[in-house]
Amino acid sequence: MRISPRVDRIPLSRTLALDARAKELAAAGRDIVNLTAGEPDFDSPAVVREAAKACVDGARVKYTPAPGRLALRQAVAGYLTRTRGVPFEASQVTVCHSGKHALSGALLALSAEGDDVLILEPAWVSYVEQVRFAGATPVGVPPRADMGPDFDALEAAVTSKSVGLMINSPNNPSGYVYTRDELARLADFAQRHDLWILADEIYGRLTYELEPYGSPVACGDDARARTVIVDGASKTYAMTGYRIGFVAGPPEVANAVARLHSQLTGAPNAISQEAYEAALLAEPAEVESMVAAFRARRDHILARLADIGLRTPHAGGAFYAFPDIRDVYPTGDSDRFCEALLEAEGLAIVPGSAFGVDGHVRLSYACSMEVLDDGLDRLGRFVAALG
Repeated sequence: MRISPRVDRIPLSRTLALDARAKELAAAGRDIVNLTAGEPDFDSPAVVREAAKACVDGARVKYTPAPGRLALRQAVAGYLTRTRGVPFEASQVTVCHSGKHALSGALLALSAEGDDVLILEPAWVSYVEQVRFAGATPVGVPPRADMGPDFDALEAAVTSKSVGLMINSPNNPSGYVYTRDELARLADFAQRHDLWILADEIYGRLTYELEPYGSPVACGDDARARTVIVDGASKTYAMTGYRIGFVAGPPEVANAVARLHSQLTGAPNAISQEAYEAALLAEPAEVESMVAAFRARRDHILARLADIGLRTPHAGGAFYAFPDIRDVYPTGDSDRFCEALLEAEGLAIVPGSAFGVDGHVRLSYACSMEVLDDGLDRLGRFVAALG
């Protein structure tokens, strides 16, 4: 049976593939430490679990409107108003099956054949393939050495075919958090070249410095009018398996995504909608405890990577470290480095090539401190053996 060329060209997600390989090796009896996955190791807050059970017990597990229940869209709008500092309304929000689903819906709504979409690197592995599936051409823009946006590279990359700019702050895989000045410059760049901005802010609440994360929507009326936010419950509320997220932006974009999803996927999960609404309204205390734990792990992993001899860009958010391996592995081939590390020490991490930046590797610290130290011990032995 012939597979559509559009689908046949799509590779399996590199991070999911590596996570699956590590689990396969562990199931076969290998002693494996897996630092590939981007999934909080905490349980979802109690209010989330209670709301999910109440939804089932109350026999409310039925179809909902395609853009999501109005009560949830109102809760999302209120959450955005509080955290982004500008007013949002329910008409600007469409609820989706996940953050990834929200991203794909937004790209399908905003992109057309022949368009170029600029992607600030390092970039999450799914961006490139989602842009391609939408019919546009992904154009990677390399970062500065500290993983922040390189504005000279950005100006060199834009062409008459460029229609949009994808950004992710806090960043996966580097943990870099864009400053307010950088966001303002990105908003100005988008205005000068008439680009939409797709802002993936899924890690927005996981920041560890005094200054909170920012969003392009706070950079003036023009920036707000051309920005589409993607966010969701997975990282902030440790609700990965609930699969619930949203698109927020101009009402015409939210409506376009809702119409698209009404034909492709239907209404979002009813149980997850009620659970997410409960989290947004309650602001559960578990979130701050999780952030504090991630901050302590961030400080620990950066210190240990320095002791191992790996230069690592400062990670202000998310739960990843992105060390540079070129001082200890001169070829900078991150794929071979990760393959050799898995074979020699049973440590699974992700090559930077998956994110468009070779010469680096990604370690997730969404795990206990004990597991993290075990993984770092193995990495240290491997680096020492390189000589």
